[in-house]
Amino acid sequence: MTATATKPAKKKSTLIPLGDRVVVEREQSEQKTSGGILLPDSAKDKPARGVVVSVGEGRLDSKGVRHALQVKPGDRVVFTSYAGEPFKVGDDELLLMREDDILAILG
Repeated sequence: MTATATKPAKKKSTLIPLGDRVVVEREQSEQKTSGGILLPDSAKDKPARGVVVSVGEGRLDSKGVRHALQVKPGDRVVFTSYAGEPFKVGDDELLLMREDDILAILG
C-alpha cells in the first residue's frame, strides 16, 4: 500500500479595496504564438485582461453621496495597459486600480 502526499489547501488572502478601487487578477499571457513558436518570458506582453477579485464600496460625489461601482467580483474585464499598482498577496500577483481604468466588461 502506498501513501500519497497531499498539498495543503491554498489559503486565499482577503483584500478589501477602499472607495472606487478594484482588485484585479491579471490573466496569464500566451505561451506560444499562433504559428507555434514558444515565447520566452521577456518577449511576452502583459495582457490587459483580468478577473475582478474584490471591489470597494464606491466613490463619493461632491455632495457626499456614495455611488456603487459598475463591476463586481468575478467579472472579466479589459483595462488600460498601464493601469493599476501591481503587488503580491501570498503567491498571487494582483493589480489595485481605480474603476476608471477599466474599459469594458467581457461577456
